[in-house]
Amino acid sequence: MKSPLLTALLTLGISITYAQSTILHCGALIDGISNTARKKVSVIISGNKISEIKDGFVNGSPQDQIIDLSRQTVTPGWMDMHVHMVSEMSKSSYADEFTKNPADYAFQSVGYAERTLMAGFTTVRDLGSTDGVNISLRNAINKGLVKGPRVFTAGTPISATGGHGDPTNSFRKDLMGDPGTKQGVANSVDECRKAVRQAYKYGSDLIKVTATGGVLSPAKDGSAPQFTEEELKTIVETAKDYGFRVAAHAHGTEGIKRAIRAGVTSIEHGTYMDDQCISLAKKYGTWYVPTITAGRSVADSARIPGFFPAIVQPKAETIGPKIQGTFARAYKAGVRIAFGTDASVYAHGKNWIEFTYMVEAGMPPMEAIKSATIHAADLLGMKDKLGSITAGKLADIVAVDGDPLQDIQVTSKVSFVMKDGVVYKNVTGK
Repeated sequence: MKSPLLTALLTLGISITYAQSTILHCGALIDGISNTARKKVSVIISGNKISEIKDGFVNGSPQDQIIDLSRQTVTPGWMDMHVHMVSEMSKSSYADEFTKNPADYAFQSVGYAERTLMAGFTTVRDLGSTDGVNISLRNAINKGLVKGPRVFTAGTPISATGGHGDPTNSFRKDLMGDPGTKQGVANSVDECRKAVRQAYKYGSDLIKVTATGGVLSPAKDGSAPQFTEEELKTIVETAKDYGFRVAAHAHGTEGIKRAIRAGVTSIEHGTYMDDQCISLAKKYGTWYVPTITAGRSVADSARIPGFFPAIVQPKAETIGPKIQGTFARAYKAGVRIAFGTDASVYAHGKNWIEFTYMVEAGMPPMEAIKSATIHAADLLGMKDKLGSITAGKLADIVAVDGDPLQDIQVTSKVSFVMKDGVVYKNVTGK
């Protein structure tokens, strides 16, 4: 009898080869750990795990499947630590919530997920949507019903009333109502604790809190703090009780400081991070997920007349262009950085552009790749299973045509994608 996963894979048209092992002949191997690439290496995969790495091109037994990547550069599967898999920004985005049902978002998310996987991103951290569609998408991917990256999701973000994550901002008063913790809106220590527990009940993998205002929410302020430090500490402490890590959306300086002191795992965006914020991040070991692509994208969109509502336009023009400079200062100062793009603000599947912006701002290509592999795995708490091509880890592997250490732009040329030992893309012709 076929297993449910095998049946699902066959339904999706993914071929299954009954081989003892799969052997990848890698022209160059960036393993996620070393600072240099190895040449002519064989990666041996048994089931869904990497079993061995050997110098040279080995052939194994007649039952083994050999995949020729001898002209490619092979790296661990990339990991984007800030995406929103359910939506994609357009001129109509602000009207969509009145015209689209959860099922509409669910169907479109399937395409976004496949695009992301085929771009070489085998794991993502989804930082929030409403209606639980992101949780359902994660479950569908895990069951093999649809193609997509491995998803760790925050479910519904936690926000204050009128905050960046309040789903009723700018509605007519008779439509606003008073969203509660089921919709992620919390306004006291007790409500913050309840909102974390609500996220646990709904099936979230982590917590996302909007510690400051945001750029694209239809609310006036994009950077002021929106939670007290006590509320943030309650969120972090409750999250730890449930085994959650906490990602804090934060643009403004004061909100960043409060979030770091409260013990969040990561700061997202961090636009107005000053020297004191940087010092605190280093002291607390806080990760920084910059999302340069999102900043550049909203700045570009702000130049298109009528693309954003009037209340959003000035925020997009002011905040968006600053993120790359903040990233450069944070990297130079030694803040721990993990790759994240805020995919949905721009088109899904173009996550690789972040690599180019990071390198443009002064990060060496090898460090940029590590930010999307071993460092991202560390941020997730999955360093023992993901993030490097080493024996015993899950077989998440990508290959590109060219040498990304010489030209980071070749991260756009993904020719091979394996996730969990299954080949989803192989256009190498061999």
